[in-house]
Amino acid sequence: MAARVVRLRPWGHLPRFGGATRRSYSSAGYPNVPLSAPLPNVPNPLFAAVGGHDKYETKITTLENGLRVASQNKFGQFCTVGILVNSGSRHEVKYLSGISHFLEKLAFSSTAQFGSKDEILLTLEKHGGICDCQSSRDTTMFAVSAEVKGLETVVNLLADVVLQPRFTDEELEMTRMAVRFELEDLNMRPDPEPLLTEMIHAAAYRSNTVGLPRFSPTENIDKIDQTLLHTYLQNYYTPDRIVLAGVGMEHERLVEYASKYLQGVTPSWGTGKVIDVDRSIAQYTGGIIKVEKDMRDVSLGPTPIPELCHIMIGLESCSFLEEDFIPFAVLNMMMGGGGSFSAGGPGKGMFTRLYLNVLNRHHWMYNATSYHHSYEDTGLLCIHASADPRQVREMVEIITREFILMAGDVGENELERAKTQLKSMLMMNLESRPVIFEDIGRQVLATETRKLPHELCRLISNVRASDIKRVTSKMLRSKASVAALGDLSELPTMEHIQQALSSKDGRLPRIYRLFR
Repeated sequence: MAARVVRLRPWGHLPRFGGATRRSYSSAGYPNVPLSAPLPNVPNPLFAAVGGHDKYETKITTLENGLRVASQNKFGQFCTVGILVNSGSRHEVKYLSGISHFLEKLAFSSTAQFGSKDEILLTLEKHGGICDCQSSRDTTMFAVSAEVKGLETVVNLLADVVLQPRFTDEELEMTRMAVRFELEDLNMRPDPEPLLTEMIHAAAYRSNTVGLPRFSPTENIDKIDQTLLHTYLQNYYTPDRIVLAGVGMEHERLVEYASKYLQGVTPSWGTGKVIDVDRSIAQYTGGIIKVEKDMRDVSLGPTPIPELCHIMIGLESCSFLEEDFIPFAVLNMMMGGGGSFSAGGPGKGMFTRLYLNVLNRHHWMYNATSYHHSYEDTGLLCIHASADPRQVREMVEIITREFILMAGDVGENELERAKTQLKSMLMMNLESRPVIFEDIGRQVLATETRKLPHELCRLISNVRASDIKRVTSKMLRSKASVAALGDLSELPTMEHIQQALSSKDGRLPRIYRLFR
């Protein structure tokens, strides 16, 4: 049988299929037009008009008992609905600290209608639902995301969870175990930020309001029982302190179900007289809290983590109800906070001051991040930095100098970049339904109304360099708050840190200078 010979053609002689055999990507037609200019002879684009804000505006209704219902419709099969209560760790001054922490862990346990947590989860599962509870210093939030067709079931469940919890002995014991585990984890985890945040609040507002511990102290775990919880709930879980918020449903339906399940209901703790509501205004004190801790063994796994000392320095800013809140938010973004390393696109955070002036110039610093905590009556802007314990003095001076430089000249480019990042972060976050829900609930709880995103963007755009200098100068007049964690043998004294923040150049007294 004769062998078949196959002749291979050279690449240049392969047949070409299709109409286009090669494409040209050159811009020969417009050789001198820069990318920043429109192409000549091209018609102007036509954009769709942005309107109909009233159609999606937040609607608010106050029921006869004082409870507020707020919602915003949003296209989709699912909705997010929840109850926000003006109650948190700041309200525990007349009680044992840790009640809000316990209530967060006990949420969505057995109620008058539902015999167990499993029964609640099975009910939600029928509507593709998930639930969560989070407590902060000033708010406790119970939330559910589920299909819109199960809205009545969800509102009924939320009302029962908030107003009719059973708090059985078994549930309380399980909660005590969960709280103990969380406290152990808080002290063992490599990331010290939650612990430092607790410490800086305790230093800034010593023994009052937002300075009270958010996590239950160990000595209180066995003291918190059903009677104490009911006494607290009787005073703080009242209709005038509650907002039912929702995203993704008709407002009228939500009001109907709120009237049905949240009005005329006798809570499990009864209807006694409200007598112990704390209406204290936060008192900023400043000060220092130090925790000596061996940070050499925090590594988990084969990759070792270097031993670091963590310092957080803060100054009083303003509440979120004041006009200066927006300039402070821009300042925080300009320094390197608020998720600045991702807001506005990859790499934008590399133009923040803490990156350019600190991390980029001092290779031995492992972290430098800005944080802004704002509440109904006060605020705190702080910088967290981490370095080797032997370089704590220089690290502290670098932070204090950055605080002083905030009151200096602000470049137009960096200001515009910070404002763009802030608006970008705001709009990207509000693409998420649960975030819209929380924004609606928190704003209505605090102010009875809600500023829409385009209003906030307009306020951000109006911030000027003079506003940044003004709010910074006011902030620098407050006493410093310091939280320090790790090997603190080289930490400057509180007096010297305060002197540096009161000076013109932010430098520590001469004995702490490494270089002249």
